[in-house]
Amino acid sequence: MADNIEEKVIMTPKCKTATSTTLVVERKVVQAEASDKIHVAGGDHTGIIINKEQVYENGVTEPCHAQLEFRVYLVSAANGSHTREARALRFWFKPQMTPGERPHEAQAFFRELVSPQDFPKDYVGFIKKIIKLMQHKYLQLKILEIELRQEGTGTPPPAFIEESAANQTPVISEQRVLDMIENAYPNPLTVDDFITAGKWSKTEVKDALEALEEKGLTRAMSDGLYIRQHSVDTQVVKQMPKLCSSRQPSIAIITALYCEKQAVDAMMDNQETFVRYTTVGESNVYTLGTIGAHRVVTTKLPSVGRTREAMTAAGNTTTRLLGIFQKVEYVFLVGVGGGVPHYTDYERHVRLGDVVVSTPAADLTDKSVYVFCEKAERNEKGGWDYEVKPYKPDSFLLQDIALRLMRSHAPWDSYVNEGLERLRGVPGRWEAPLGGSDRLTMDVGNGAFIEVSHPAPSGDQVDRGGLRVHCAPVAGGRAVACSGEARAAFAAHARAQAYDCELDAVLDSVKGNRKDCFVSIRGISDYRDGTRGKDWQPHAALAAAAVMKAIVAAMDPPTD
Repeated sequence: MADNIEEKVIMTPKCKTATSTTLVVERKVVQAEASDKIHVAGGDHTGIIINKEQVYENGVTEPCHAQLEFRVYLVSAANGSHTREARALRFWFKPQMTPGERPHEAQAFFRELVSPQDFPKDYVGFIKKIIKLMQHKYLQLKILEIELRQEGTGTPPPAFIEESAANQTPVISEQRVLDMIENAYPNPLTVDDFITAGKWSKTEVKDALEALEEKGLTRAMSDGLYIRQHSVDTQVVKQMPKLCSSRQPSIAIITALYCEKQAVDAMMDNQETFVRYTTVGESNVYTLGTIGAHRVVTTKLPSVGRTREAMTAAGNTTTRLLGIFQKVEYVFLVGVGGGVPHYTDYERHVRLGDVVVSTPAADLTDKSVYVFCEKAERNEKGGWDYEVKPYKPDSFLLQDIALRLMRSHAPWDSYVNEGLERLRGVPGRWEAPLGGSDRLTMDVGNGAFIEVSHPAPSGDQVDRGGLRVHCAPVAGGRAVACSGEARAAFAAHARAQAYDCELDAVLDSVKGNRKDCFVSIRGISDYRDGTRGKDWQPHAALAAAAVMKAIVAAMDPPTD
């Protein structure tokens, strides 16, 4: 009989209504015997007890240590309709687990529970997997309360579809043509470029270009070239004019998307924009101006991505910038990115409209601020092996300023409002989209997705409203950025809270030119790499630019 006195996992019903069921799974040291109210499992399920009592109180008076809620969409086999069901998990851990470890353990449990490899598709499988995870792996989890709540019919969350697959033969529109022009800026495009890339007819392309030109968004140049009409006066030059010492910038700001440059330029005063066009190689755009006491120069990469041409262009553009403006000491990479959500910890959770400033992880000896993953492969133990390129500045001045501003709750929002005022009338939705557009989904395999609720503040955490800024490493690399499970695993490995659109070639150039002080600032526009969140991109870019301005404004004025 003594062999039965051991720690067992017990499932007990807590309460049931017409639309909800609450169960409790707990770990207890008990001596259990089978009865009409107790089922003691055997075989592969030894150590599990099902308590059939109808009423249960877990005796825990303290609030749960972590909680999360997500929604599944149950499909009727009869008519194919969707019923939405909310599932809430509330965690209590053993005293040995510190408060700081609890949210991480809860998140790890949830990720394993909904893993695409074996996501439980029915109620019984869902409860069974919870019990088995608690029995064999998450030994510090003492009590887990599960609430299943019917919410009526609902629309499933949108699935992520890779643009390369979804847009193989897109219908032409003015917006698609404008997107191509803005992505290529400052490089001009020919009619043939549109026909080749979009598989559109010459007539369709010309009609769209004429409509955009009438709206003042594009302009035709000589030799049948088309380019974005910049919102500020520009000077077309063959070579950058010589600048006297007092006009030389000490800060360079590099952007990848057109809306990112617009947002950054809105933070500057006394602007002058120079465009050097060329039909061979990359054209360049430089906007000179001031932010407080500092002279700055901004540029936009002509293209981004992993093609050889894009990587070469990004590196060459950065090298040329640093070669022309040789007094640059500080380099900012400013723009949009993809957030890394945390499903149980409000403080660590990154959502749309937040900003991540690349700083070293506090709990790692490696002080990299940007980690690029070149390759990710499963290993024999079920984990991941990575090939990475880490980047860290020799001076962490910009990171230290960001941390200081974050702790003092800097007035980032005043710079956002200032930018909104300056961008009034400039095309693009610069205000934050409505909150309902920020839907957090997880891929659970076979084309199915669940929708996860954003965590709310708990304990002494406070929602102060306004722009939220996080200081953590930024990651990049197509091998992980757009793959659900690998993405989450690599983010945890690197402690990254944002992904970007692969700017390692830029940082190679920055390091190669011996610029010792650099930072990446990412406004969160989606939960991938920043390139999919069209609705949020302008506002996210503006938020990143506002944080950049706050950091520059907090720097000591130049001595020269």
